[in-house]
Amino acid sequence: MTVTASAPGKINLFFTVGSKLDDGYHEVVSVYHALNLRETVTLKAASEYSLTVSGITEGVPTDESNLAIRAAKFVSRSPFAIHIDKTVPVAGGMGGGSADAAAVVVAASKLMGAKVSIADTVALGADVPFAILGGTALGVGKGELLTPLESVGEYHWVLVPAGFGLSTPEVYRTLDELRPVAEPRDPMPLISALRTGNPQELAPLLHNDLQQAALHLRPELQETIDDLEAAGALRAMVSGSGPTVLALAANAEDAERIAAACGGIATSGPAEGAQA
Repeated sequence: MTVTASAPGKINLFFTVGSKLDDGYHEVVSVYHALNLRETVTLKAASEYSLTVSGITEGVPTDESNLAIRAAKFVSRSPFAIHIDKTVPVAGGMGGGSADAAAVVVAASKLMGAKVSIADTVALGADVPFAILGGTALGVGKGELLTPLESVGEYHWVLVPAGFGLSTPEVYRTLDELRPVAEPRDPMPLISALRTGNPQELAPLLHNDLQQAALHLRPELQETIDDLEAAGALRAMVSGSGPTVLALAANAEDAERIAAACGGIATSGPAEGAQA
């Protein structure tokens, strides 16, 4: 039997980073937003694990270091042949690997008739529970304690991947060096703006603490931000730990135009979570 499942990439509309915890993670407050840019995973029972990838393949491991294989083992001891069709930029701060893991969890659970708690999947990574949940959600703790949020209408985004990667641990380390004391920031104005369905109200409230560190490591990302806003984006900023840059557009037509002008990808959200 073969099962196919998909899960969304994500952006962080709001992301603040608190102090470093004893386990090496940071306490965060995040507003996650799932995108109609999905990873598709196909699982088939096999005598041993194997993994193949199509779509965006550069930089994607196909051995057991891939989170998709870890996710399969998390659900079942029986091996699978796994194929991933990737559309989310790799190492771009958009949770593509977490989406792969979420899709595998859903597919393997269906294949094996197993039940897996969304909260338990944080063992695979802090972004995996949200990739299963989808929509728009407030995440606290390490980002895994999720509360679904009301979001009216559809928002249109442009994503501009970079030609290089950024190490998430290095971005966090750099932020700790640049900003020894964490400054609290309230997500409630942005959460309220999501209920209006008005992108003009949402735009000035988008925020990412990690942008400071990402720009310090790769200053050229500021040029991408400036180009997107010059092309008509309501707001542009680094997505998560980067290096992908996201931009909010007023509507679908503007998103397509800005994407064409800046070499980006037009998409929308919120999107549904992992589905088989």
